[in-house]
This record gives sequence, C-alpha cells and structure tokens, in this order.
Amino acid sequence: MAALYAIPPTLTSKSEPPPLFDGTTRLYISVACPYAQRVWSARNIKGLSQIQIVPIDLQDRPAWYKEKVYPPNKVPAIEHNGKVTGESLDLLEYLENNFEGPKLFPTDPAKKEAAAELLKYTDTFTKNSFIALTKPDSGVAQEAGPVLDYLENALGKFSDGPFLLGQLSVVDIAYGPFVERFHVVFPVLKNYDITAGRPKLLKWIQELHKIEGYAKTVSDPEIIVETYKRILANYAK
Repeated sequence: MAALYAIPPTLTSKSEPPPLFDGTTRLYISVACPYAQRVWSARNIKGLSQIQIVPIDLQDRPAWYKEKVYPPNKVPAIEHNGKVTGESLDLLEYLENNFEGPKLFPTDPAKKEAAAELLKYTDTFTKNSFIALTKPDSGVAQEAGPVLDYLENALGKFSDGPFLLGQLSVVDIAYGPFVERFHVVFPVLKNYDITAGRPKLLKWIQELHKIEGYAKTVSDPEIIVETYKRILANYAK
C-alpha cells in the first residue's frame, strides 16, 4: 500500500522529464487540482500501483510537458500504450475500461441513468459554486444553494449506502474534490456553511473521507484557501 500512495517530488520548469513512452503507465497530476484528484483517487481506489504518479507544478510547468507529453498543457493526463489521453471524466472511464480493480461505473439500469444525469450536471455544479464565491456574502446562498440542494436531493435516491448511487461510484469521485474544496473555502471566504440544512451532504462528505484511496488525495485546507484566494484575485482582474 505504501507504493500505491507514495507521491514523488513535484516536477517544475527545471526538472528533467521521465523516460517518456518507455512502456510505463503514468498519471500526470497536480496535487492541488480537483480535476486531477478525480483520476488520482480512482487510481488509488482501484489499487493501480502500476500507474506511476507524476506531479506537475502548474505555476511553474516544465516546457517538455506541453511539447512532448500533452499539448493542451493541462492535468490530468494518462500516458499509456504509447499515447496520452486527457480530460478527467473521460479518464475515469478510461481507467474503468483498461485496468482491473473495483468497478466504479454502475451496471444497474436505474443507477446508470442516475449516474449519467449526475455526471452531466458536474459542470453546472462547479460553475455555479465558483460564481457564488465571486458574489457579496449576501448573494452566496442564492447562487450556491440550488446546486447544493441538487446534491442533497440526489443523495436520497438510493438507500443501499450513503453515496450518490448508494454504493461508492464514479459519481462520488467526480463531485468529491470540488465539494471538498467548497466545504473548506466557503466558511472562510464567505461565512457560508455548505452543509447547513443539508445533513445528507455532510454525511456523504464524512463517508467519502473514510475511503482510504480518496482520503490520501485530500488537499490541506490552508492550501485550498490560498489557492482559491489566488484564483479569485486573478478572476477579479
């Protein structure tokens, strides 16, 4: 397990590249990026220690990453079988289809339908929640409330567990990194508790953090706050 959760040193503009396309499967991440956390945590939960973690410093990216690995210059990306694939939701499906480990995509028809709807809603959830952070404190609940209530209501649909489809699935992994960050940053920056009046959401966050493969990817709250302060300062320019 130690090898599964080990995080190598972060690579910067001064770092040499790994031996690219040598047959090794690599997952390029930033430890602070919620999109990368989706795939990183899925890799952990599936027990895929053969996929090497390669952390990239997004504030000081190596030139070779864009030039030789992934031209869009974003994380996450997976180097596998001589090609590189990106986009976090696509990569969750890629892990499911190309590697062993616990299945994270549902097979039950009702859960498949619910998963498709919830995954489609992720962009709306993240966008509206972020916009709420740009509003005066008095406007936060109006902006963020409906998307948070959407999750609270979704958590009541399946009774065979505390997760969005009852049992842990790709849907929890898609939402978890963002909810985790909003749970930290809203009280500090906006004096707003996203779980107030949403007991199922609070329970879901607590249960998700009991999953070791996910918990090992959780960011330090101070780093989350500082990251969002920087993002919001740039957004305001």
